[in-house]
Amino acid sequence: MNKTTTTRAVIILLLVGGIAAFWYFDLQALLSFEELRRRSDELQSLAAQNPLAAALGFFLLYVAVTGLSLPGAAIMTLAGGAIFGFLTALVLVSFASSIGATLAFLVSRLLLRDWVQTRFGRQLSSLNEGFSRDGPFYLFSLRLVPVFPFFVINLISGLLPIRTWRFYWVSQLGMLPATAVYVNAGTQLGQLESPAGILSPGLLGSFVLLAVFPFIARAVLSRLKARRRLAAWDRPDRFDTNMVVIGAGSAGLVSALIAATLKAKVTLIERHKMGGDCLNTGCVPSKAILRSGHLAQEMRRAPDFGLAPVEVSSNFPQVMERVQAKIAAIEPHDSVERFTGLGVDCVAGDARIVSPWEVEVNGERIRTRHIVIASGARARVPDIEGLDDLDYLTSDTLWDIREQPRRLLVVGAGPIGCELAQAMANLGSEVTLITHAPRIMPREDEDASSLVHARLEHEGVRILNHCEPLRFARDGDAQLAHCRHAGEEVTLSFDRVLLAVGRTPNIEGLGLEELGIRTTDRGTIAVDDYLQTDIPTIFACGDIVGPYQFTHTASHQAWYATVNALLGHLKRFRVDYSVIPWATFTHPEVARVGLSEDEARAKGIAYEVTRYGIDDLDRAIADSEDEGFVKVLTVPGRDRILGATIVSARPACRQTKA
Repeated sequence: MNKTTTTRAVIILLLVGGIAAFWYFDLQALLSFEELRRRSDELQSLAAQNPLAAALGFFLLYVAVTGLSLPGAAIMTLAGGAIFGFLTALVLVSFASSIGATLAFLVSRLLLRDWVQTRFGRQLSSLNEGFSRDGPFYLFSLRLVPVFPFFVINLISGLLPIRTWRFYWVSQLGMLPATAVYVNAGTQLGQLESPAGILSPGLLGSFVLLAVFPFIARAVLSRLKARRRLAAWDRPDRFDTNMVVIGAGSAGLVSALIAATLKAKVTLIERHKMGGDCLNTGCVPSKAILRSGHLAQEMRRAPDFGLAPVEVSSNFPQVMERVQAKIAAIEPHDSVERFTGLGVDCVAGDARIVSPWEVEVNGERIRTRHIVIASGARARVPDIEGLDDLDYLTSDTLWDIREQPRRLLVVGAGPIGCELAQAMANLGSEVTLITHAPRIMPREDEDASSLVHARLEHEGVRILNHCEPLRFARDGDAQLAHCRHAGEEVTLSFDRVLLAVGRTPNIEGLGLEELGIRTTDRGTIAVDDYLQTDIPTIFACGDIVGPYQFTHTASHQAWYATVNALLGHLKRFRVDYSVIPWATFTHPEVARVGLSEDEARAKGIAYEVTRYGIDDLDRAIADSEDEGFVKVLTVPGRDRILGATIVSARPACRQTKA
């Protein structure tokens, strides 16, 4: 038996023994209001004969009663006032009650917290997060209102994330007003008919006001802090609009739409193309080229379905024109005309924030009450020797080419790199995919990434893990990448290189540094839980913020940023990332929500795995797409889902979901 188990066993024995003694010796009868009134004179006489011993005995008994969470603390507080007088009793009760409460807190923490958090951790996640951040405020307020059971607060606090020392001193301060009231009532014991007479409606109302005071004070301090932060600038006497949104990508469009729906006057500024990355260089074009590549690969599989072999060759210029046609077909959904019709004032130009209430664009200043930055991100270009001498491609510029690269080098094996590598290989390019990571798609579990790895290699993609590009060079018409692969230097020859190594937030030229708006180590804008920047009137959302650079997450954040900006003086909402799904549209596709096995192990979260092989699915077998699996992580012994991963072809995936 380990030390923790032994400690728990000893505590349980002490608890059982203490509670049994309490009931066996009928101490509950002694700790009654009637008994206290009957014996008050006797107790005062005993205390007068030996005050030090009486005070010590009272103190230890009070600690025991509260530490064991036994009934009688209120009666003992009255007794303290009756026996020792106001000042002495106040000191004794204040420290004894706080020490006893802390003991009960520690007992709850040691015996119950791990079990409760393991079993109900997901349901308690919001409470844990809030208590971790604002626990002292909540605890202080509860302590100020004696209506809330003393022992319940102790036990529940032990289950939540608050430090022991903080719990102790907040409890001592918070309980002091009610302790003083009860001790003072004890000094007037002869005039009380029952404990209920201590707390009049007016006194209870006063305690409630005291409990609300910390939150009111915090709100006032927050307002004062905001005013102090804005004091360096002159606030305009009037405003041209309620909100300016910078950037017309997914986050910016949703922000503008929500503001217009709320009947706010909103101005949307975009320097390039409406629709941003998703429409013009991301989701739409990538899925269009993936469809062409997948169809080419399906045609090559004709004999697998009993059909005559088909000679497949891609017309690359036509493929890329089809991509542009799909962008053009979807473009009206994000167009200036549509959003103007919805009540949004759309402006083309480069925006620069010059004050908390002013945005400059095209030489003019727009005065606004609120600003939402949604300027997105661009493909990251790593600092590698010789790269600037090459006509490199990124996921932003790939769509401009019309000549298919015969040999394509893809740097980066995340979702973008894997998707585009497979698409270009299926369209006929000789593709080499390199990554410094030990495997492709490193954010997914190994069983998922290994299936995609095998399929990519089957379709002709050469994959080099643990491969780091050191420098690029030209040798006549050839382009070369000198890399370190598995400890050795290798040289790769290619015609074009596609960089897929992440995205860089677009923060340049916005005036952030002049305003004192902080950025993070990742280059994103630093925001709080409400997506508010260091300037109270300025919010940010989407790829400019992170932590997830997904289109649906950008739209999700846009709601919080807009509502908090426009209605934050009434009610603010913390952005919720509890359920963020995503998919990588390779073939087979990989979809995930919640925890992966790797993440669960890294966080020390206990889990069970339920796995179903797609090769057992009738529809997948009929479609000759019986490759993949469904994996669900659950809390041990329960059906609460921690995370799920699906790896399968699209038809099988749809059948599985159904």
